[in-house]
Amino acid sequence: MTWPVPTGRLVALAALAALAIVLVGDLGSVAAGPLSFGAAFLIANAVVAAIAVGDALAAVRPRSIDVERAFPPVVTIGDDVELVWRVGSTAGRQALVSVADEVPSSFDTGRRRFTATVPPSGLVTSRIGAAPRRRGRFTLPELVVRTRSPLGLIHWQQRRAVRDQMRVLPPFRSQRDAELALHQARTFDTGLRSVRGAGTGTDFDSLRELTPDDQTRHIDWAATARRGRPIVRTYRAEQNQTVVVAVDTGRLMAGRVGGAPRLEWAMDGAMLLAEVATGLGDRMGLVAFDRGVHTVVDPSNRRGQRRTVTDAMFDLEPSLDESELAVLAEWMLTRHRRRAMLVIVTELAAEVVQEFVLPVLPSLTRSHHVVVVAVRDPDLAAWAAPGGTNHDAEGAFLRAESVRVGRQRDEIAGRMRRLGARVVDVTPDRLSAALVDVYLDAKHFGRL
Repeated sequence: MTWPVPTGRLVALAALAALAIVLVGDLGSVAAGPLSFGAAFLIANAVVAAIAVGDALAAVRPRSIDVERAFPPVVTIGDDVELVWRVGSTAGRQALVSVADEVPSSFDTGRRRFTATVPPSGLVTSRIGAAPRRRGRFTLPELVVRTRSPLGLIHWQQRRAVRDQMRVLPPFRSQRDAELALHQARTFDTGLRSVRGAGTGTDFDSLRELTPDDQTRHIDWAATARRGRPIVRTYRAEQNQTVVVAVDTGRLMAGRVGGAPRLEWAMDGAMLLAEVATGLGDRMGLVAFDRGVHTVVDPSNRRGQRRTVTDAMFDLEPSLDESELAVLAEWMLTRHRRRAMLVIVTELAAEVVQEFVLPVLPSLTRSHHVVVVAVRDPDLAAWAAPGGTNHDAEGAFLRAESVRVGRQRDEIAGRMRRLGARVVDVTPDRLSAALVDVYLDAKHFGRL
């Protein structure tokens, strides 16, 4: 729908006409003439209205203006994004066009509207920079197009439903750590002499001559007999193993730690393991859960799996429910009968762990190598430190509560370890290194 909108110029013109009638009336010119004061006022307003109508009819209508948005459909938090508006005119005369866009406030743009003079049957382009600060799916639903009349007395305005979408993906904070871990693992050939437990095997790599550092149990006697000198078998870490990262999306994951919600750190850990595991030939998959399993990425070692995992997580949000590990355990034991490394990223809240985690953990650890990962608030250690600067009653209470929470987390972690799980409870700055270490350790010692 298109409608006219009066401008400040029209209001000013009407006010000037009224002022002129008043001044002339005060001088007696109107009263002495053939017109009364009221008639002169009506005539002046009619003249102003006629000028406005003529000006409005001479304006280019919004229907003659085409507006198109252009922007990348998928971006990552921290990227600089350029939003482009292309404004074209099919009219045969110049048009002064204003465009206002419903750009989300989280895009952190300098402006959301612009004005440009479009030549006859021409095209103009306007650009702005944006920096998305929230992840998720964002819809840009409407544009408001406004054209100005030649005298600037009237604007023609039109709302247009131009629905575009942009997906904002979570940032990969640990990308440099992943690249470093891959480089080190490949350089030192992690797992070349992988030691496996009883009843398990390794992937044979090659034969070579015995060195003083080799174990005699690795001697290949058939090859030794054929060559007439001691030959040993070398092994490499098994590839095509399965790593499944289970991201808790329950209410506890909404808590902020280190400047970001726990769920954001869980996503970063999932992207890190996807990059490292697939880079070393293993298959990595993802599952998100709270009261049920709702986001699944099947394990794969193909290139681009990290991107697939990122795409699956971009619109995850914490729910209002407590997460139930039983639904994850049922899903995991049904879908993955072969032994895998299950990394559960959750929060170590004592009541929740006792009710929902501990009863289910033994069934998981019997079939899989289970790693429970939690992000510890770095402020806990600072508040619990005996040399703190705050010595009043509030500071003493804060320190006592921090000590209590820390001990409670350690106790819960100890109980999970006794049930066969490996527990990683670290601050955000140590999370990436701890995840890489626990994964490489599992590969090196054949725990998968």
